[in-house]
Amino acid sequence: MQPTKLLPRLGLLGVVFFGLAYMAPGIVTSTFGVVSGASHGAAPTAYLIATAAMLITAIAYAVLARAYPNAGSAYTYVGKTLGRVAGFFAGWVILLDYLFLPMVAWLIQSTYLHAQFPGIPLWVWLVVNVGATTAINLLGIALADRVNIVLTVAAMASVAALVVVLLLFLGREGGAPVSSALWNEETSVVAVSSAAAIAAYSFLGFDAISTLSEETKEPKRDIPRGIVLAVLIGGCIFVGVSLLMQLVHPGGAFDDPDTAGYTISIFAGGAAFTNINNLVSVIAGFGSGLAIQATSSRLLFVMGRDGVLPRAVFGRLSNAFRVPWLNILLIGAIGMLGMLLDIGTATAYINFGAFLAFALVNVAFLVWIWRRAERLRSVAVQALLSLIPIAGFAVDLYLFSQLHPEAYAVGGVWLALGVVMLAVATGGFRRPVPVLSER
Repeated sequence: MQPTKLLPRLGLLGVVFFGLAYMAPGIVTSTFGVVSGASHGAAPTAYLIATAAMLITAIAYAVLARAYPNAGSAYTYVGKTLGRVAGFFAGWVILLDYLFLPMVAWLIQSTYLHAQFPGIPLWVWLVVNVGATTAINLLGIALADRVNIVLTVAAMASVAALVVVLLLFLGREGGAPVSSALWNEETSVVAVSSAAAIAAYSFLGFDAISTLSEETKEPKRDIPRGIVLAVLIGGCIFVGVSLLMQLVHPGGAFDDPDTAGYTISIFAGGAAFTNINNLVSVIAGFGSGLAIQATSSRLLFVMGRDGVLPRAVFGRLSNAFRVPWLNILLIGAIGMLGMLLDIGTATAYINFGAFLAFALVNVAFLVWIWRRAERLRSVAVQALLSLIPIAGFAVDLYLFSQLHPEAYAVGGVWLALGVVMLAVATGGFRRPVPVLSER
């Protein structure tokens, strides 16, 4: 008999580390220059605002993850509260994010390795990254968890090494006043808000923790905690590292914002340290692709198991390791398309689905609150709690409005394809949308 239930193997530590690996703590060194430039030298403030904004949506995910401990993320939460059609489209738009994020992670990883070892072609690194990640994920969540923890610890060690170097430099040479790194005469509310929208991209992936609910031993306890902890820990890293970098380099002017983190690292610690630390960081970044592929395959599986995607393909688990093996292979195959794209083009595809799904989850959270009116002490308490999803929805819509026009074009095509898929799943809209799984 074909298995339809994932095996619970993860604890809180594994859940948090999957979220951190997905977010990639070291990404702050890559985005610092752009965020600092946009905020006119107040990068830590922008990251702090982004942390607070993402934490609001994380709370919505955490509450709904406890209420509906199924491996479906936005697909499950929106479907259970707003109806099956809304749930399908929430799952469909976030699927755009989940399908392309692994490719972006592998492409970035391979690009950095190619830059470090230019004698080896980019396509070779891409094949190695995709192949190794796919092999580990096919061997089960337990192995993926162990490998992911090791790689995430390595990534954190790389960030910690940079922090030590920056602190030693500031101790020797001094730096800008902390107040000027948080706010200065060139900074404005508009500039910091725009920079915070850029910084928010660093948090993409915390929601993927919820796709691991069925593989977590205590999902009602550990998934909500894991979601909030991942955002808080990631936010602390982003704010702390950006503060030190901003103290070493006051202001937001850089020769090349994309390589500002690398330049500051060389300035503070020298070329030898920077190259070694970068290599460790790049190797550790392998965990990001591992986590993204694992969680993406679970969303495909749940939608396949429910019958909203072809069950024979997407709803299958391997007998030996109880993993959605066809989905893992499919995501690996999509990752190989990275040979045909650059990083900028690939990343344009992912943000549309993420922020739209975030907004829908906040609406679902608001509805969930008002359906439980009898359990709340007063209308005032209910109204106060409602401010959380309302604020989250507003933030997500703002972030959605900041996307590149190409993202809207790709997203529009993807939504149209979703209508076609829904028509197929419902026999030309003659049958109801399949019931969301309770398993």
